[in-house]
Amino acid sequence: MLLNGIHIENTYAEAFDMKATRLIVTADTPAWARHAGMAATGFATSVIACGCEAGIERELAPEETPDGRPGVSLLFFATGRSVLGKQVETRLGQCILTCPGTACFAGVPRGAKEDLIPLGRKLRYFGDGQQMSKLLGGRRYWRIPVMDGEFLCEESSWSVPAVGGGNLLILADARMAALEAAEAAADAMRAVPNVVLPFPGGVVRSGSKVGAKYKGMPASTNDAYCPTLRGLPRSRLPAEVESVLEIVIDGLTAADVAAATTAGLMCLIGRGRGSGVWGITAGNYGGKLGRHHFHLHELLL
Repeated sequence: MLLNGIHIENTYAEAFDMKATRLIVTADTPAWARHAGMAATGFATSVIACGCEAGIERELAPEETPDGRPGVSLLFFATGRSVLGKQVETRLGQCILTCPGTACFAGVPRGAKEDLIPLGRKLRYFGDGQQMSKLLGGRRYWRIPVMDGEFLCEESSWSVPAVGGGNLLILADARMAALEAAEAAADAMRAVPNVVLPFPGGVVRSGSKVGAKYKGMPASTNDAYCPTLRGLPRSRLPAEVESVLEIVIDGLTAADVAAATTAGLMCLIGRGRGSGVWGITAGNYGGKLGRHHFHLHELLL
């Protein structure tokens, strides 16, 4: 398919099932809410080595938060509920509790007991017996004394089914053309609710394939899309392409990932061939990675 001079490969992005939760973090100012959010979602680009994937979903105005203060919405994704719970517990304690003036609330609907993600329920012990709880509207909150006053934290959140690993590969004439296109597409995709782009700036250059020649490596460089390896028989790059960048999408539902992927596609196509983008494809691993398939041509119909 050729749209506005850009080649759209007839392929699909392959994504997999995950568990996710949303935290609402508030603070005295937008800047301090953002500081807490950035710290809590740091080193969370890939479950391959980070334990979870996470990002700031969006910034929140005071009228959108439980305590009427500015805040951020954070999404965390992991391969299972227990892993997700441990990651959230650690990041909450080390990055949100520690940040001046913050409070933390569950951002997903109440779920079943087996889906429980402890927040203040475990963190309360930091209060060393001086913590206090209060039940409001059927939800329990903990007040933990800290040196600037107290940290207010909802007792629990819940995990929900989610989808991780949606992706687009941008093939461009030059490195800066690929970067500018990826930045524009990432901005368009972030406008879609219920998704995050976990890599730095939403963009990853070290795209990977499933498996490797070395024992113990679950993934390795996607050599088919490395310009310096164009001479390999399995290279997928035409002569015009000198740089490839990938955008990875995690969403609360498959529909959310599809909507973000479509937003990215439409942004790139709208910029046209004159932007330096030669084509768009996706990470298709022959069904080895996950059961969710996002067909690029179908998303554009």
